[in-house]
Amino acid sequence: MSNLIRLIGRRLVALPVMVLGVTLLVFVVMSFSSADPARLALGEAATADALEQYRVAHHLNDPLLKRFWDYLLGLAHGDLGTSFTGVKISDMVAGAFPITLQLTFIGIFVAVIFATILGIIAALYRDKWQDQVIRVISIACLATPSFWLALLLIQWFSDIPGGTGAFPALVSEWVPFSEDPGTYLNQIFLPALAIAVPNAGSLTRVVRTAMVEELDRDYVRTAIGGGIPKNIVVARNVLRNALITPLTVLGLRIGYAMGGAVVIEMIFNIKGMGQLIFQGITRNDVNIVQGVSITVALAFILINIVVDMLYVLVNPRIRSI
Repeated sequence: MSNLIRLIGRRLVALPVMVLGVTLLVFVVMSFSSADPARLALGEAATADALEQYRVAHHLNDPLLKRFWDYLLGLAHGDLGTSFTGVKISDMVAGAFPITLQLTFIGIFVAVIFATILGIIAALYRDKWQDQVIRVISIACLATPSFWLALLLIQWFSDIPGGTGAFPALVSEWVPFSEDPGTYLNQIFLPALAIAVPNAGSLTRVVRTAMVEELDRDYVRTAIGGGIPKNIVVARNVLRNALITPLTVLGLRIGYAMGGAVVIEMIFNIKGMGQLIFQGITRNDVNIVQGVSITVALAFILINIVVDMLYVLVNPRIRSI
């Protein structure tokens, strides 16, 4: 137990360092933007005196490190700054980020279900026709870009003119699950499927490899040779041990899926982080782009920290190090 606490403590100690590094990187990169915040806020007709007063009032003339320190202090209190239109970015993110998280995790959940089933079947029927078919399917899924698949899904299954599908091609207004579960599932099905398919292809290969390696271990042959039915050995021991490795990959896949969700939201007109960052880019609003980038990056770090902790908890070999 002391080893477990120590390993978790190391990851928690590393968390502030990673958060600081990511925040600094995003802040420095965005500081090189050619956009003039004062000009964007006041308009082209603003006088030089008005522009200078705006820069002084918003500390735009301060040194970079001073502005970064002020930003960190605000970030510690949940303040991501203000857009050039005067709206607090934290309020924008509070409305958009939960939608992106829901889309990401539903897509990953579907991917994990299919990947686990297909990976186990492929390993149990190694080098047989079932394995060959699943291998082709997983490679095809892995090679399919999410945005291209999203367009195909709209063409095949959405309610576009001339189509016969029942799913909306564009989400005109986001309906939460608590208000109308049927409408919610209907509007999120195609976007989540577009995220799930490529991730399922990747995870299927990982599950299959981990299962094959575990099935070749001596304890499996010993247990089966001792008269224990193979299905019991697989269910009680092989499956539990084999899924430890895919768990480590899952953290990265969640991060990639979150990045992909930003693009999928643009295609389906879902008002999540994708719409928000697009709004910032088209308006040349550096503060919005910076706030969204930092939020997504911090979420990626936190998710991977949680996955690392789960890996430590479920893997007794790591706990004994």
